[in-house]
This record gives sequence, structure tokens and C-alpha cells, in this order.
Amino acid sequence: MALVRSNIRIAPDVYILEAEGHFAGKMGQFYMLRGWDDYPLLSRPISIHDKAADRIFFLYRIAGYGTERLSRLKPGDDVGLEGPLGNGFPQISGRVALVGGGMGTAPLYYAAKQLASADVYLGFSTEAFGVDRFTEVAQSVKVNVGGYVVDDFDPAGYDAVFTCGPLPMMRALAVKLEGTGIPLYVSLEKRMACGVGACLVCSCATKHGNRKVCADGPVFRAEEVELNDDFNIH
Repeated sequence: MALVRSNIRIAPDVYILEAEGHFAGKMGQFYMLRGWDDYPLLSRPISIHDKAADRIFFLYRIAGYGTERLSRLKPGDDVGLEGPLGNGFPQISGRVALVGGGMGTAPLYYAAKQLASADVYLGFSTEAFGVDRFTEVAQSVKVNVGGYVVDDFDPAGYDAVFTCGPLPMMRALAVKLEGTGIPLYVSLEKRMACGVGACLVCSCATKHGNRKVCADGPVFRAEEVELNDDFNIH
């Protein structure tokens, strides 16, 4: 259990929740959040947006009753945090591009802080949010609103690409990187019950058999998984 320090609306239905305490976590990992005692039964998986010595931040959008309950939390309220969970993005030596779309930008901010030379590409369908924070920590930031962020991305010179966002964006990015030899790491999201791999709710098919998004992911090499409509991507 942690104490809510702030829970600020930064765009329509989009919030940043800040909790006090000392928390572990790597870029791309997530926590199971719970701001209620009874209903809904399940906690909500939310990726680490940022972390400091005495606090942790989560960027989330109201997408249902659980996240709506999270949005009601006020400073001084308790919030349940279970984590960190999942594998996270790998540590890469060299030049890395971070490509995010919509709420898929959530785990990429903490990654940008960990990768001093990262270039960031952000895409939004309507209103951009959280861009100013990226400009403070990234080597460069390109923003596309209403278009296709993958069109702005030139893979030349990169040693790896991390991505999280809408399924069509991630598929297009995988196609663009075909034949380049540049590894693409995708952060996937599926409905989860336990977050630790016991319930098998988030099982997904890969080239190596069924894997669990919560325990074996959420980060996979793009060529390992089928980026099909079975996934609900950030």
C-alpha cells in the first residue's frame, strides 16, 4: 500500500498518478494498481511512467470502471501497488529510438530517462499530451498529431527500437525495419488477472509456444510474436 501524492488530469480522461514510497522497477515493467476494497475484483496493470528515489508515477487513461476508480483518488488516499512485474526493455548499448503512439507513450518516458542518447517519436490521433516531459530528457523529440508517426521515423543509424502503441502503428514499424537487422522490441498489453503468470489469462502465441504477457513479457522481440488483433495494445 502506498500514499497518493497527486493524481492530475493532463488531457481528456488521461491522468498521471504519483505515489510516495521507495519502489523498484526497470523501464518497461509494470505494477498492478488497486484503489478500492471491493469491486472490481481485479487490479489494473499500469506501466511505470517515471520513478524517483521516493516516488513513482503512472500515466493512465480512463478506459473502464477500474481506471475510473483510480481517477477518483485524492492526495492522502491509499493505493495498492504490486510490482514491479514483467521483464521490461533490455539495456542497449548504442543509439536507440523510442516510438510511441497515444497511451503507448506511457512506458517510454522512463526509458528515455535511462537512455541518454535516445530519440523519441510520439504519435497522437487528436490531442498530444506529456510531450514537454520528453523534451527535457531525450536527445530529440518528434511529434505527429493526426498523421502516421512511423512516416516520420528513419531507421538509419539506430542500434535498436523500442515501441509501444496502437497495433497498426507497431505492425507498420515492424515492416519498416524488415531487412535492416535492427532489433524491434514491442511492449504488449492484454487483460490480466494476477500479473504473475499463474492464471494464464494473458497467454499469447509466439514462435516458441504459448507465453504469458505478464511474466514472459510485456516486452518481446517483434519477430517472436504475431502482431494480430488478439492483442489489445496500449
